[in-house]
This record gives sequence, C-alpha cells and structure tokens, in this order.
Amino acid sequence: MTARLRTASAAGAIAAAVALTGCAGDRTGLGLNLVSQEQLSDMGRQDWQRLLSTTKASTNADYQRRAEQVSMRLLRAAGLDAGAWEVRVFQGEEANAFALPGQKIGVYEGLFQYARTDAQLAAVIGHEIAHNLEGHAAERVSTQMASEAGAGLLGAALGAGGVAGSQEIAAALGTGAQYGLILPYSRNQELEADRIGLMMSARAGYDPRAAVELWQNMRQTGSQPPVFMSTHPGIDDRIGQLNRLMPEALAVYKPA
Repeated sequence: MTARLRTASAAGAIAAAVALTGCAGDRTGLGLNLVSQEQLSDMGRQDWQRLLSTTKASTNADYQRRAEQVSMRLLRAAGLDAGAWEVRVFQGEEANAFALPGQKIGVYEGLFQYARTDAQLAAVIGHEIAHNLEGHAAERVSTQMASEAGAGLLGAALGAGGVAGSQEIAAALGTGAQYGLILPYSRNQELEADRIGLMMSARAGYDPRAAVELWQNMRQTGSQPPVFMSTHPGIDDRIGQLNRLMPEALAVYKPA
C-alpha cells in the first residue's frame, strides 16, 4: 500500500469513528471523543496494576500517611467518594504525582523534597485530581488515538477488550517511563488544573498560598525541573496565574 493510500485509510478510520461517536466540541483540539468513561476507567485500572507489579511501594510510613490524608481531604472537598479511591506512594526519585481514571492516586517519593508541607503536597495532588475531574485524560487519549496511533490504537481501544496495550495506556495516561512527557497536557489544561486544584485545596482547608511556595521551592533548587513541571507553561507564568487567582481562593479558604 502506498503512503498516500495508508494516509487515506487512517483518515477514513478516524472519520468513521467521528460518525460513530459524535463530536465533543473542541476540547481535544480535534473535536473528538473516542473513549467512554468506562473504557477510560479500565485503562486507568490496568495501568495501576502495571505500576503495582513493576514499581515498589514506599516503605516511608510518614509519606504514605501524608499522601492518604491529603488526598482524602481533597476528594471530599471535590464532592467525591473518598473511600472509593486508592492512594499509594511509590519508591523513586521522580518528583511526580498522578490521579488515574478508575479512582487511583499515585505519588512518588521524590515529590516530598519539594512538597515540604501538607498544604504544598495538596497543591500537587489537587492539581492532578483536577486533571481527572475535567476529563483531560480522555482528551489526551482521544487525541492520541486520532492523530498519532491511527486506526490500530483506535481499533484496540474500541474493540472487545476496551483497552490498548500497556505502553500506549501508560503514555496516554501519563504514568509511563517518561511520566507524561510522551503526551504532555496542553497549556490550557495545565492552567485549568492549576485553577481548579487551587480552589479545591482552599475548600479542603489547606492554605492556597502554599501552591506559590511549592513552585518557589522548585525554582530555588537550581536543578533539572521535576517531570510534572517540564512542559509549558513556565514557572513564572504559573506563579503569576496563581497569584491572580489567590483572592478568590482565599475567599473560600477556611483553615481546618
């Protein structure tokens, strides 16, 4: 098959998917909604099992306790059933956290060198929960299906199993070897998650000003930026937005 015919075939598969699944506005940038919430949750749970089998749990009981307590408060503040979520701290120097579809929250030990207080930790976990609440993972998976993997991944995701291969899932959900750098969230998604996460933290009783302190901690290290801050927008842009949002966040902040 020629390159032109292969391109036409892939385009036809995507067009057929649009006809079958309908248009979901322009949230993915392609106007596609190619994965159901059930499929996305299956992907999240599958990737969680991969992580459990390949990455050791942290032996630091204080890290685990802090991650659980902060996550539970944030989830309740977001109106979610906190008891249905699983929280795990993983060994590793990566300064990273994530909230997977399927009600899973993961934090890596390396994050605690930057998130030195519970309020600073809440700024990161709240940001990740916000990505989940706003459906950013679904947008990213849909975009990956349509623009990068083509009909192969699309067929796997919409097939009987409902999920694609583990590497594709990890890449799309942001928990793979490159921890989200394969498919980084867009600038708008990052800023949206910053905004929602900030309000969530404030409603949970965490001082929202800790979010600015967190980014300042990162900037002061002078080392390579943690993976979850390696994509745009930059630190100054994020601190600027957080400061602009601070009056609104402080208005709903009630210390626990």
